[in-house]
Amino acid sequence: MTSRRSPFLRALEVDDSLPIEPEAMRLWLADLERPTRWWLRPLLQGLLGALLHVIWFFKRLPLPQFRAHGLLQRLICWFCSHAVSPEANLLILRHFATESNVINFLVDNGEVADVAPLTLYPRCIRDMRQATFVDHDQELFRAFAAMGRWRPRPAPLPREALRWTHWRPIAMADFRVPRRRTQVLDFESAHALFMCLFCLLLTREEYRDAINGFNLDQSLAIRIGQLIGDPSLAEMAYNKYPHYLVGPWNLGQRFLMHGFFTEYLYARLERLERLQQAAAAPPRSAQRPATRGSYTT
Repeated sequence: MTSRRSPFLRALEVDDSLPIEPEAMRLWLADLERPTRWWLRPLLQGLLGALLHVIWFFKRLPLPQFRAHGLLQRLICWFCSHAVSPEANLLILRHFATESNVINFLVDNGEVADVAPLTLYPRCIRDMRQATFVDHDQELFRAFAAMGRWRPRPAPLPREALRWTHWRPIAMADFRVPRRRTQVLDFESAHALFMCLFCLLLTREEYRDAINGFNLDQSLAIRIGQLIGDPSLAEMAYNKYPHYLVGPWNLGQRFLMHGFFTEYLYARLERLERLQQAAAAPPRSAQRPATRGSYTT
């Protein structure tokens, strides 16, 4: 059967020049075909982008600060369950897992011992009430602070010396997203609807840190690139230069490109981990060690 997708999207289906897992690409292409992505998203991003800057301005005034993390997470989970497309929900759940894996790889192979690994691996929307979006940001900052200053490596680690202690392979069958007829919103439209709420229900410092945390993508790429001997990883980071703090301008694109970058980095490392497992496995054995972390433990 001939694909109904445009020539560009058909080319994108098979282009694996950048590391990305086929399942993530399938979900993204399905999300692109949501009608709301093309007629609703521009309206939401324009109108709510203006409102976001108004809220940002008032939150920066010297007024008493408040936050409502519990309310924020309840609203997010309800909205995801009832309005956001299953493909977008799966991409959100994947993002928790992929970023936790990427940071845990740094923790496992860093020079500082006893840094607590990330444990944010939700398998369903309800799990995001505990593995929250706020925790997702704060755990990144905690891990960076705990790992301390990075010493540039004179040479990459040999492949057999890389450690994968807290790496968890991602199996899409482990994610559970019940489908409802009301789940029609694409990923970017859903983000546009929630960006104002995030700004309102976090303190000004929490929100400022969250939208600037994307810029640590470049730092992650530099560190991992030195560990595995692949300096090209830094070119995959769209969000760069974390020392320059930014506001909510162009937030939707920066948020989306952070997700792509994390998928790229995860896929690159997952391929490397599989090569190491294959090299270490006995002949005719392709099974992963049972002692490795998984979603079922």
